[in-house]
Amino acid sequence: MSASGGTKAIVAALAANLAIAVAKFVAFLFSGSSSMLAESVHSLADSGNQGLLLLGGKRAQREATPQHPFGYGRERYIYAFLVSIVLFSVGGMFAVYEGYEKIKHPHEIEAWYWPVGVLIFAIIAEGFSFRTAIKESNETRGKLSWTEFVRRAKAPELPVVLLEDFGALVGLVLALGGVGLALGTGNGIWDGIGTLCIGILLIAIAIVLAAETKSLLLGEAAGIEDVEKIKNSVVDGDTVTRVIHMRTLHLGPEELLVAAKIAVRHDESASEIADAINAAEARIRAAVPIARVIYLEPDIYNAQAAAAGTNPGKDTGGTERPGGTETPGTTGTGTGPSSEGSTAP
Repeated sequence: MSASGGTKAIVAALAANLAIAVAKFVAFLFSGSSSMLAESVHSLADSGNQGLLLLGGKRAQREATPQHPFGYGRERYIYAFLVSIVLFSVGGMFAVYEGYEKIKHPHEIEAWYWPVGVLIFAIIAEGFSFRTAIKESNETRGKLSWTEFVRRAKAPELPVVLLEDFGALVGLVLALGGVGLALGTGNGIWDGIGTLCIGILLIAIAIVLAAETKSLLLGEAAGIEDVEKIKNSVVDGDTVTRVIHMRTLHLGPEELLVAAKIAVRHDESASEIADAINAAEARIRAAVPIARVIYLEPDIYNAQAAAAGTNPGKDTGGTERPGGTETPGTTGTGTGPSSEGSTAP
């Protein structure tokens, strides 16, 4: 797994969650706090999640085969999606069930110093893990806000660890509040309410993770900046005059497929066009190193054909979408596979 996969953040989260899971379970045994039981299962589930992320990163490094010619990069997306399922089922649903049972059958917390001490320790450990994830994310997110980073990141590991650690910290605060209110009022129902809130929080985070990872599994295009870099790299102003339309697809977090129909001059020889395509591919890889699979199809640009053709880069209201097919008179890139702007029938 590359540095952008956040290996350091995953390992830090794994170590923290294993230690916290043991401490929480010991606190549950001594105090009988349902919040502690829910939190121990939560931390254990998180530990399993980090193991899944590491396994996915390892399996994604396998070489391409005839049956899988584009490699196994998307395994990282699959394992990240499994993380969201585990977080929802093991962490969230168990906490909701435990909270409901504790509200229905409350009992007083015993040996209060165990859960309070463990929660304080867990907040410190999770804070360290969260800080590591933030530090690694800052190296790749650039000027994106945290919301944009989670939504646009092509490597799923860092967003997963960030959301898990954030949810863990909020969950610990909820658990500490539930235990504190239960001790202050002498009513164990508050411990159950805290546990129920933890479950709802985990389910919400799991849904967000599942939605974002599903988008990656379906196949996402390159980011806007990379699309612009590729477009500018293809056109040399000599043999290659414009991009008629283009599509990009992430085969994995660090492997990009580029397919484009490019306009060449009508009087160029086959040898000159072949040389121009090879040079364009080299420029693309220099500008966007993760563009490893490139297909460029030469054609003759025809303004009338472009004006008459459909534009898959625009919606029905005429609003151009990012990365859409260029309109006549421009040099924009496209996402559609149609022959717009070409002389092909």
